[in-house]
Amino acid sequence: MNEAGFKRHERRRKQRELKEQQKKQGKKYPPTYSLPNRKCTQKTTEEEHEATQSVTEEKLRVMYQLLPGLLNKLEKIPDPRNPKKIKHQMTVMMLYGILMFMFNLTSRRQANEELTGPQLLENLCALFPELVDMPHQDTLCRLLTEIDVEQIESRYIDLVRNLIRKKKFQHLLYKKRYLVAIDGTQKYVMKESWDKRYLRRRVQGKDGECEYYAYVLEAVLVFSNGMVLPLMSEFLENSVELEVVENYEKWKQDCELKAFHRLIKRLKYEFPKLHLTLLLDGLYANGPVMAACYKNKWDFMIVLKDKSLPSVWKEAEGLMRLDTEEEYCLKREWQGRCQQFRWANGIEYEYGANQCKSLTIHVVVCEESWEDFKTGCVVIKTARHAWISSTPIDRKNVHERCNLTARKRWLQENNILKEKHQGYRYEHIFSHNWNAMKGYHYLMHIARMLNEMALHSVSLAEHVKDIGTQSFIKKLYIAMVYKKLDTERLHRLTESPGQLRLVQEENWKTGRFAA
Repeated sequence: MNEAGFKRHERRRKQRELKEQQKKQGKKYPPTYSLPNRKCTQKTTEEEHEATQSVTEEKLRVMYQLLPGLLNKLEKIPDPRNPKKIKHQMTVMMLYGILMFMFNLTSRRQANEELTGPQLLENLCALFPELVDMPHQDTLCRLLTEIDVEQIESRYIDLVRNLIRKKKFQHLLYKKRYLVAIDGTQKYVMKESWDKRYLRRRVQGKDGECEYYAYVLEAVLVFSNGMVLPLMSEFLENSVELEVVENYEKWKQDCELKAFHRLIKRLKYEFPKLHLTLLLDGLYANGPVMAACYKNKWDFMIVLKDKSLPSVWKEAEGLMRLDTEEEYCLKREWQGRCQQFRWANGIEYEYGANQCKSLTIHVVVCEESWEDFKTGCVVIKTARHAWISSTPIDRKNVHERCNLTARKRWLQENNILKEKHQGYRYEHIFSHNWNAMKGYHYLMHIARMLNEMALHSVSLAEHVKDIGTQSFIKKLYIAMVYKKLDTERLHRLTESPGQLRLVQEENWKTGRFAA
């Protein structure tokens, strides 16, 4: 063993000894999962083929419960093409776009190469007999340029609404409320403007030079089992009448807060009676946002930064100093972290012109510390978090409000990173045309939703635990595009697709996956 290997061995040995010592002291840590490092379990080609066939059937069984109904809805989108010259129907075009993102293909060129082969067509025909041929990606791009792409998202929202109505997520809620995390992110940057609706900004250090970019406000559904489903997207865009002002400080264009109010208006229209809890970052800690949530009868947990809302901080810290009783503080241990909560209820926050408007809010602060392993040594780390709550905080609900609800907002940030860097090519717009760019974006979200539902289904949870998320998608892609599957068995899926059942939070913790 060389010197580097010896140091690595000693570091792991010390970590194991420290964990054993901490277990004896009664300290509990969250379970950690790692992919098994083992050889292939199949010994013959027949066993390998049967394993591929069985797993692919289970994956397609889950997706087939959602995809045909969605394609029927997408088929109703008005088609501007000449009916006499149409070669590929709307359902085929939409399916082609969804498959490109479902299989994590990187570009339109790769989709043309990989998704137009005879083997994929043969396997897909077992599920969709009307499929005769795959179109060219340029054909799909021209279609997305001409149609009303907002209807793609509208049909997707209909699918989500139908799943909610069928109570598919009922066991994944917190107190019968749906958690909606909202955050904005940059999609693409370019040096020249292909459409007046792209946002623009001055490049520092380069006089008069601008760069253009697309920016999207995303709303997602967050569930207790870690599943994140895209819900709505609100694109930030400049109006055609925008006047360019020489003074950069006065140069106004669309912003995230303006898009937020447009988004929640659509959210209320699409789900008027749904009980929602909004999870927001520090940008939204202001009076108009909170007033809109109260008006819509929505719950919320908003990050409160140290330098944000100084009047609220001043009153909250004063109340916390006065309320030293156990009724207004709590110490507990959660996932290996020692936490201390303090809160102040009934804070009057005044805002608007001349402070003419006021709201009653509640503030909770969490200070925590935990042990971290670093180069064989134990390092004590600390963190401090603060939130604005729409509901008064007490000892009974502080854990659920902070740990089980507010912290779920981080799943939205992880979701954006996954869409950008784990195969969905979020930052690749696939077309410079504004309309087509949005169409590809909506198709990407549909594919993301289908993959997430399959990854968190009861029938596939053990398989996902063994091979990992990205390998799950890759193996499905290889099986459908390159493997000759038993099409008769695939066709039988259309006759009895079964039920869609999702794993619960408790099952992930124990490692046992049941509905």
